[in-house]
Amino acid sequence: MSNTLLRVYPSELKLPFELKKANSGCIELVNKTDERVAFKVKTTNPRKYAVRPTSGIVPPGGSCGITITMQAPKEIPQDYHCKDKFLVQSVVVQEGITNKDIVPEMFSRAPDRVVEEFKLRVVYILANPPSPVPEEDEEEIADTEIDHEVFRQSMIHPASRQGHTSGSQPSHDEEVSMVNSEVVKYVDENKKLQQELEMLRERSQSFGGFSPKFVLFVFLLFVLVGYLMTGRKV
Repeated sequence: MSNTLLRVYPSELKLPFELKKANSGCIELVNKTDERVAFKVKTTNPRKYAVRPTSGIVPPGGSCGITITMQAPKEIPQDYHCKDKFLVQSVVVQEGITNKDIVPEMFSRAPDRVVEEFKLRVVYILANPPSPVPEEDEEEIADTEIDHEVFRQSMIHPASRQGHTSGSQPSHDEEVSMVNSEVVKYVDENKKLQQELEMLRERSQSFGGFSPKFVLFVFLLFVLVGYLMTGRKV
């Protein structure tokens, strides 16, 4: 049921919540009529809240602000949920009635009196919400994780690391064996070159087409080529 006498704004009381610190919130009452309207504010937890003013008279078309202060809380409620509520009662009063004349009996229901009520629930708002993690802190966290991974790898047993290395790279014995096989290969090739040179000598003696200098030159050329090839492989 909507109120026809007073408009209460906001519809719920939002109070900043902070441990060991008192905080306040405000509500505004606006007279929607052409008559004088008296009001009274009640709460389900009067020891916890201080209300100023608790009662008064709002002139026609006028407004009145109410400040509600919550005492410093000593503990955090679960999920920051608050069960406290406020009740704003309003009634039309005649001319000549002042704030001092307002009594609780004026807000009691009677056949010739219309008393309107508006309920507000209390909502806690974090006074200092946690700020997001700065980008620099995120980078530091990432660096820490990388350092931890490097440290974990460095703690692996040397034998296991050696086993892993031997599987991916040839050992020293294998390299020596490969070099020896290359040397034997080129020694055989040198022998073949000498045999071919001997055959050239025989042909030169039989046909007389090659001079001894030419044969010596060819021999040195084969030796040089074999030496260069052996040196590159080794």
